[in-house]
Amino acid sequence: MPTSAPARLDIENVQISYNGTPVLDDLTFLVPHGAQVAVVGPNGAGKSTLFKALVGLLPLSAGRILVHGEPLGSHQDCVAYIPQREEVDWRFPVTVADVVMMGRFGRQGWLGRASKADHDAVAHSLDQLGIGNLARRSIGELSGGQQQRVFLARALAQEPHILLMDEPFTGVDVTTQDAVLTVLDQLRGQSVTVMVSTHDLNLAAERFDLVLLLSRHFVAYGPPAEVFVPENVRRAFGGQALVLGGMVVVDQCCPHEEEPIGIRS
Repeated sequence: MPTSAPARLDIENVQISYNGTPVLDDLTFLVPHGAQVAVVGPNGAGKSTLFKALVGLLPLSAGRILVHGEPLGSHQDCVAYIPQREEVDWRFPVTVADVVMMGRFGRQGWLGRASKADHDAVAHSLDQLGIGNLARRSIGELSGGQQQRVFLARALAQEPHILLMDEPFTGVDVTTQDAVLTVLDQLRGQSVTVMVSTHDLNLAAERFDLVLLLSRHFVAYGPPAEVFVPENVRRAFGGQALVLGGMVVVDQCCPHEEEPIGIRS
């Protein structure tokens, strides 16, 4: 795991609970500046819970989270968060451009008026995702893939240091997946720190610098080749993990209705 660059995120002995019951426990890891991290684990492992804690939507039961060495919340608009699509009410009557402009609110003055720089940033973000022609469309009229790109455009307009994406590849078309991966490549060149939760272990192994493996607690963290070994995968996925001919196979069809996932050990 790279350690020479300054840390963007420092998670220390974190515990997060719902109604007094721990959902994530004993979580300690450090995300270096500019790293791209895949967050992987079975359904209910705590991936979404972690992201919500990283933007202050959930309180910590124990431990602390530091951003640039300062407590969470000390840096305005430093962290951008893209939730899962099902957590958004797409019936809200708002245009694509309006949604993306929300990423600029923290940079607007006390009157809340959008400047030319704000409008330029919105237009650039939309073009970057190939959806500039949708600016005046209602968000509810779009396909799932288009909606995902709109929310990524909003995050880019925010100009964050850290980007959190919760299952951005679930239920989207190939065009959207390719567009998201292209943006991730661009963000790597800009040294933006990125964390992406995904069920696709192959994608995590091939496209990300580091992998965080969760199962309601810390399982493993480091380069994909070190994390995706049979012992760690079994600890995370239990009896759903098998080793067949040098391939780690994770079967999530039962009880979850998902396709089996395979990665090479």
